[in-house]
Amino acid sequence: MYHRNICSICKLYRFITPLKCFHTTSQHFSKPSDFPTFQLPPFLQSSTFPSNLQHGKQVHAHLILNGITTANPLLLAMYLRCGSFNDAKSLFYQIDLGCRKRWNLMIRGFVKMGWFHFALLFYFKMLGCGVSPDNFTFPSVVKACSALNNVRFGTLIHEVIMLMGFEVNVFIGSSLINLYLENGYINRARTLFDKMSVRDCVLWNVMLNGYVKCGELDKAMEIFEEMRKGETKPNEVTFAAIFSVCASERIVDFGAQLHGLVVSCGLESNSMVANTLLSMYSKFGWLCDARKLFDMIPQADLVSWNGIISGYVQNGFMEDALYLFKEMISSGVKPDSITFSSFLPAVTGLGSFRRGKEIHGYILRHRVPLDVFLKSALIDVYLKCRDVEMACNVYNQSTTVDVVVCTAMISGYMLNGMSNDALEIFRWLLQEKIRPNAVTLASVLPACADLAALKVGKELHGNIIKNGLANRCHVGSAVIDMYAKCGRLDLAHHVFGRLSERDSVCWNSMITSCSQNGKPEEAIDLFRRMGRTGSKYDCVSISAALSACANLPALRYGKEIHGFMIKVSFCSDLFAKSALIDMYAKCGNLDFAQCVFDTMEEKNEVSWNSIIAAYGNHGCLKDCLALFHEMLKNKIQPDHVTFLAIISACGHAGKVNDGIQYFKSMTEEYGIPARMEHYACMVDLFGRAGRLNEAFKTIKSMPFSPDAGVWGTLLGACRSHGNVELAEVASRHLFDLEPQNSGYYVLLSNLLANAGHWGSVLKVRSLMKERGVQKVPGYSWIEVNNTTHMFVAADGSHPQSRNIYSLLKILLLELKREGYAPQHYLPMHPQGILS
Repeated sequence: MYHRNICSICKLYRFITPLKCFHTTSQHFSKPSDFPTFQLPPFLQSSTFPSNLQHGKQVHAHLILNGITTANPLLLAMYLRCGSFNDAKSLFYQIDLGCRKRWNLMIRGFVKMGWFHFALLFYFKMLGCGVSPDNFTFPSVVKACSALNNVRFGTLIHEVIMLMGFEVNVFIGSSLINLYLENGYINRARTLFDKMSVRDCVLWNVMLNGYVKCGELDKAMEIFEEMRKGETKPNEVTFAAIFSVCASERIVDFGAQLHGLVVSCGLESNSMVANTLLSMYSKFGWLCDARKLFDMIPQADLVSWNGIISGYVQNGFMEDALYLFKEMISSGVKPDSITFSSFLPAVTGLGSFRRGKEIHGYILRHRVPLDVFLKSALIDVYLKCRDVEMACNVYNQSTTVDVVVCTAMISGYMLNGMSNDALEIFRWLLQEKIRPNAVTLASVLPACADLAALKVGKELHGNIIKNGLANRCHVGSAVIDMYAKCGRLDLAHHVFGRLSERDSVCWNSMITSCSQNGKPEEAIDLFRRMGRTGSKYDCVSISAALSACANLPALRYGKEIHGFMIKVSFCSDLFAKSALIDMYAKCGNLDFAQCVFDTMEEKNEVSWNSIIAAYGNHGCLKDCLALFHEMLKNKIQPDHVTFLAIISACGHAGKVNDGIQYFKSMTEEYGIPARMEHYACMVDLFGRAGRLNEAFKTIKSMPFSPDAGVWGTLLGACRSHGNVELAEVASRHLFDLEPQNSGYYVLLSNLLANAGHWGSVLKVRSLMKERGVQKVPGYSWIEVNNTTHMFVAADGSHPQSRNIYSLLKILLLELKREGYAPQHYLPMHPQGILS
């Protein structure tokens, strides 16, 4: 009877899949009647057993019709494999409760479907029914704990495993190690790993990948060396992990040696290994080797294409990346979201806004899934191409917005000078309970710096400390920059001093902060310290140090840095060369500035801006404008800095109408919106010419609130031309904007004294006392024989002060003989109120 039923099953299966035949481990059966009874379990487990639900149900139905018991775990496994949990559940309750296999199958099925809570629930039910778990139960249960990041429960399961003596089982041990590694408990994982008597390749790979994920790359290298000393041979997963370590740490020689080992192991044609090798060579900058490897791949898949395109983009070869992208489409490989996420930065690099729109159209036409990375890349393209509206459309169309997309919007808003909008996005992110990451915080801190929002900046700094991100170099650099731009260089120094590790970005941020906050000596000192610590200088370090030399001015130090640039081949960097032009110009050596400019093989807008500003600051308006027109002939588009230099030059030369014309050209012809500094320059242009009412009208016409720089420029012009009325208007705004800046109080007081308004002078001095404003003494310096000498008014601290004052008296007598009549800086109060 039983033999007859088995034959019926075989007949039915042959009917369902007539083109297939059964194979056993020992022999081939041509007829269902020849199929022995002992072959039923292998038949149900075999790969030829229906994995299609409809076929499986037909087999199940025929078993019932033929009176064969269907309360079999193997049928349960079939339903779980087909993903039919309702049928699996119905069958589950027909099987004997004491059958351990049915529990294991259900738990494993839930884990495979990602229903981890149900997997743990069934584990508890299993224990409640008095069924003891075995070595097949625990791997799935531990995997569920790992997926739920529930280390506490996983640890309790580990204790049960130890009591039952399963800890050294290779499958259970591997699951436990993975649980600890996924949740950052790397020491526990290593302790358990060391206990394992048998370690297969999978176990070694779990431990190796765990170290890589946790960032302990030295330990990853150690575990690989230990694996190599044993009998276990590395496989493609091993090599993929170790190549990623070589790429991250730039271990060039070892990476090349490993490539040889891959060839000797016969894995060079494996797609996973080939793709990680591509990534490694790209990160080394060895694009020739990466391309050779790519060309050797018999049939490049999507991952290979993505890898080589990404490599060219990361190394700045945008044209080559574009060519490869076209070649990829021609070869019939369809790009995915990763392709576009990797390739879109090339569009930005080439400045091709039209091509960016074409790619966006391709994405929409071919319904490429818009994941968060592709959305971020599209937003980045539009914002870098100044199309804020289109970027906002992409952002608003997103059904799911996460921290990556928000960070892209914040960075883009900052690039377009929209600091308030950047802060609004950040506030929304916090309201939605989305946790900002290190990149988000580093992107939003410049908004606080731009708005001088010190209070908000301090709150962000507190959040950074609370979340343990304070020692991240790029975050620390952003905090330093924020404090420096908010006028708190002391706090910037404090943050810099507390950083446990300092990369070149941190040093650059601190050097730039000192240079821009009137501390050029400190900037140069930091530059020297940076070199002594072994940190490598880059173009930003060089530019910041040269800027400090220009502000001091210290021509000798500038020349030394120029010599260093030649020695270490920094002269090809456009930004460092542009800073060199600026340094020579500000140190009074215009010929050297022109010489540096002439020797530049390639010139960008920064280079042209530097030389235009150099001639403008020296009062050479004709040369300045000639260079501007030459710049246009070379098809270099002017930017806001170009026009700032030209308007400033017009102001110095007294050419007001020319300045007005170039301001209009900037906004109307070139579509460059005027910034705060442009309006300050226009106020200065009118102020120098004595056209103070027009200067005041310019301020009132500004589309945003004027800052202290704009009002300070007007106050300075009023001081020069004796306009008390407008000076008082400007000073009221200045005392609100910068109440602790003594310079504005002194400037107004001196103006009022000149006008004879002594009562108002006393009011200003009294206001200073009330607010506790201390007058900061002005000082000047001069460089003689490579030594900088600094002086304060009526200073007697210089070792040669007696000789200096004696010589000044002689010079004054000579000047009087020539007819010079010295004028007092301030008129004396008739009643001697001011002493």
